Amino acid sequence: MSLSQLLHHTVLRDMNLADLAKIVCIEQRVHACPWSCGNFTDALNSNYVCKVCEAEGEILGYVVFMLAVDEAHLLNIGIVAEYQRKGVGRWLLDAAMEIARACNMLRMLLEVRPSNAAALGLYRDVGFREIGLRRGYYAADNGREDAVVMEYLL
Repeated sequence: MSLSQLLHHTVLRDMNLADLAKIVCIEQRVHACPWSCGNFTDALNSNYVCKVCEAEGEILGYVVFMLAVDEAHLLNIGIVAEYQRKGVGRWLLDAAMEIARACNMLRMLLEVRPSNAAALGLYRDVGFREIGLRRGYYAADNGREDAVVMEYLL
């Protein structure tokens, strides 16, 4: 199946506890400092928006964000390595933004590592703009890494 056919058959559904083993496996492969199973469980228990992108029973990615007052805060997004830079992340981010709009959110915020060029590129392409920097926000191999704070007006 081609990538365009795969994206055509992609569905967005609620994340559930049965998904966590697969999601944590993806998370460990694609993030420098991955969330634990407990982090995902906490997000589900806190009623954050936790969605899975799936095609033909295979999880391609996931997104977690919280809604507060009038803004959505993107907390985590992960795409299976072999589907990165092929439109799946964009599809999932667009879906998250649509959910936020439907919940009457005015903007979406996120933090991203400056060293994560692929994610920065995706966010900029979508229309996110840099609004700040959080010093020493992320754990890193050599100490701490800053976070670029980005905003998208919904």
